[in-house]
Parts: sequence; structure tokens; C-alpha cells
Amino acid sequence: MTVTARDVELVVALAGRVGLEPTEDERKWDHMGALLVDAALQPRARYKTTVWPRARKVYDEWPDARTTTGFRTRLTSVDLPAYLVWRRTSPKIAKIYDLTSVMSELGIDTVDDLAARFRDPELERDTRDALRRVRYVGPKTLDYIAILTGSNSHIAVDQHIAAFVRVTGARARTYDEIGAVVRAAAAELGCSPGALDAAIWNHMSTRHAGQK
Repeated sequence: MTVTARDVELVVALAGRVGLEPTEDERKWDHMGALLVDAALQPRARYKTTVWPRARKVYDEWPDARTTTGFRTRLTSVDLPAYLVWRRTSPKIAKIYDLTSVMSELGIDTVDDLAARFRDPELERDTRDALRRVRYVGPKTLDYIAILTGSNSHIAVDQHIAAFVRVTGARARTYDEIGAVVRAAAAELGCSPGALDAAIWNHMSTRHAGQK
């Protein structure tokens, strides 16, 4: 993906003006059940008040669901919508079941297994192709899953990242274009793409909350 130097300059300049301080912290679960719940519920939901508490509940209360095998066993014996206090007909509930099934089919039992696949270009491609079979799973969810394994080389372009790039006046508009600009800006700033992604997301989500 080709990016223009001007777009990169604009993003770097805004990062400086608003005082972004990217840090190389891993955003990682070591629990497959929590990771899959987080990834499935995250789109268009308030993370801190809606997604995080539910993923953390799975992490704290279902230690056996640390593996895909254990989580899948839980899903056969628990009323998941009631447990998560989530609308029974929501596509996100089906997405949790479907993501779990694909992980099982791929032989991915731990977060480390999944992380290893995202570090290998060929395995990552195969993993993405398999997970894209799940309804409502697109590039952003796939990149977000990679981030939840601890990757700092992936960027999940959501509304906050897109808004930050757009407000700079950059011409990048598509998912891939915005991701490429942020990746190039990270290189200019001397940090990983994931660190800049997290810094932008934290800045924009805090700013948005303050406007409520």
C-alpha cells in the first residue's frame, strides 16, 4: 500500500501537537475465552464499560476456559447470553460460538498458539482466510484479534483511528490506506505501529468521552 509523505507528515504533526506518548505495552489476554469474547463484542460498543467487564468476568470466573478446548466445553453447558447479560439474538453471541469453532478446527488451543500464527506470514494468511468465514468478521476484527495476542505490529482501524487521521486533513480514507499511514507515521516517531495505534485510540476515546 502506497502512502503519501504529506499524509504521514500530517499524522506525525498532530501526534506531536496533542502530546501523544506511544508506549510499547502489550494489549494481551492469556486466556482464549476472554480474548474471543473481547474480540466478538468489541465492534461499536463502549470498551471500558461494556466489553472489558464481560471479558474480565470470563477470565476471572472460568479459568478452565483459558484454552479453546476448555472454552468450547463451557459453551456447551452455559447459557452464554444470560451469563454475559447480552441480547440473545445478537449476532455477536453467534460470533463467539463461530470464532471458537474455527479456532478448534485450526488446532489453535492457546493464545500462544494463535500469536505464533500471526507472526508467520503464511500461517497468518491461512488463519485470516479461515476466520473470515465467520459472519461479521472483517479486517478490523482480525487485526484486533492479533493485537489481543500481544502483537504490536498490527493496527485495528476503528472509528477513533480513522477520525484522528481524517482530522489531520490526510487524504487516506480506506481501511488499508489509513493503516498504512499510521504504520508509516509510527516509523517516523520511532515506535511500533501498535504503540501508535493504542496512543491514538486512548487519546480519541478520552476526547470523545469528554464531549458527552
